[in-house]
Amino acid sequence: MINQNPFLIILGITQDGGLPHAGCKKECCQQAWQDLSKRKYPTCMAIVDPISRERWIIDVSPDFKYQLNMLDKVYSVEDKIGLNGIFLTHGHTGHYAGLIEFGKSIMGSCNIPVYAMPKMKEFIESNYPWKNLVERKNIILEKLNNEIEIKLNKRISIIPFLVPHRDEHTETVGFKIIGPNKKILFIPDIDKWEKWDKNIEDEIKQVDLAFLDATFYDENEIHGRNIKEIPHPFVIESFERFDKLDVKEKSKILFIHFNHTNPLLKNDSWEKKKLIQKNFFIAEENKIIII
Repeated sequence: MINQNPFLIILGITQDGGLPHAGCKKECCQQAWQDLSKRKYPTCMAIVDPISRERWIIDVSPDFKYQLNMLDKVYSVEDKIGLNGIFLTHGHTGHYAGLIEFGKSIMGSCNIPVYAMPKMKEFIESNYPWKNLVERKNIILEKLNNEIEIKLNKRISIIPFLVPHRDEHTETVGFKIIGPNKKILFIPDIDKWEKWDKNIEDEIKQVDLAFLDATFYDENEIHGRNIKEIPHPFVIESFERFDKLDVKEKSKILFIHFNHTNPLLKNDSWEKKKLIQKNFFIAEENKIIII
């Protein structure tokens, strides 16, 4: 029960293109094209404090308008936008392109704080149409710094931390969200766990829940593209690595950021059954988590 406790709500669990995926005519997207109630949105989560009536969002996808509506259905505020801040992980399309909704031709927002790392901040300031949002004061850019805590209010804080992930134009960060009841680790994108200068198992032990990159199940999942050019930890690699954790630590893991081809999105797949047998979990849209 939420009562007055701050909470997270999961607003999306897929990779940048969502499900169904643009141009995909394969079986993985067929049902979602025929029945849009089966769609899944790009990875995103909101932080809500019912006492202060404040709301923040982590990443703003091309499906932002639907995700904002999801948030409003769970916890609405009088303001039509009702966001006290946006935190960006990095400059790949599915994580920031929804900023376009804040512009003059759509919501026409006023001074929405957008928190970004230095290169991400410079990218938005220097490139249209995002630059327009800054010039027209639809958004105000606030700089994040690696491992420097941001106090959202008296009860909640958030800490960005750098992770290695194809940083073509910007840095990539994960976030640690700290509430009065729980600490949450959020890493939707990373190249490989072993490339990070931190030990992921140690990081899991320091939190209550960990949302971790599960973009591709294995290396055979996609065709027509070189999977080495889009590195992520394969789920089967994470299975092998995290299987060594004790039950308490293992139960903290929630996989997230699934490519539309990932068989874990199908409830009847043998891969999903294997995940359940191994006592792992996946993130669920609309799931509320007290922090």
